[in-house]
Amino acid sequence: MSNTLIIYSTVDGQTKSICELVQGINEGAGDSVTLASLDEAKLLNLADFDKILIGASIRYGKHRPELYQYINHHHAVLSAKQNAFFTVNVVARKPEKNTPETNPYMKKFLELSLWKPQQLAVFAGKIDYPSYRFFDKTMIRLIMWITKGPTDTSGTYEFTDWEQVEEFAKAFSEQ
Repeated sequence: MSNTLIIYSTVDGQTKSICELVQGINEGAGDSVTLASLDEAKLLNLADFDKILIGASIRYGKHRPELYQYINHHHAVLSAKQNAFFTVNVVARKPEKNTPETNPYMKKFLELSLWKPQQLAVFAGKIDYPSYRFFDKTMIRLIMWITKGPTDTSGTYEFTDWEQVEEFAKAFSEQ
C-alpha cells in the first residue's frame, strides 16, 4: 500500500475529473490517496508521500505559471518519488497529437520543467461553451474554427478517452 498524492491544476474542472478517476482506481488497488488542487498542495509536505502524480490543463496554449513554479521548486523531491505527469488539452483530440512524443504542450512542458517525470500521458480535454464567459467562448470558438474543431457555442464536446485514462491510472497504481 502506497501513500499517494494526486495534484491537479485545472481551469474548467476536466483535469480534476480525470484525477478523481485515477484516485478511485488507485484506492481500489489499496493505496491511500490524497487529492489536492495545486494551491492545496502548497500546504502539504511532499516527503510524506510515496508516489506523486500531477495533472495539468492547458488554456490558451500554456500551463499555468504557478505549475512551473511549484514543480521547479519541488523537482528534487518529485524526482525522488515514484511519479507521473499528464497534461489535458483539446489539441490531443487529434490522433497525431495525443501522445507525449507528439503533443506540443507536453514537449513544451518537458523543455520548461526541471522535473522529468517517470510516467507521462496526454489526454484530450473538453469544451463546454455554455459555461464560458463571453471572452473565453469567443476565443475558444476562434481557436476551434482555425483548428477545424466544434464551433457551435450551444454545445459541450468531451474528447477525453476514459479508457486511456483508466489504463494510465492502472499503470500508475502498479508503480
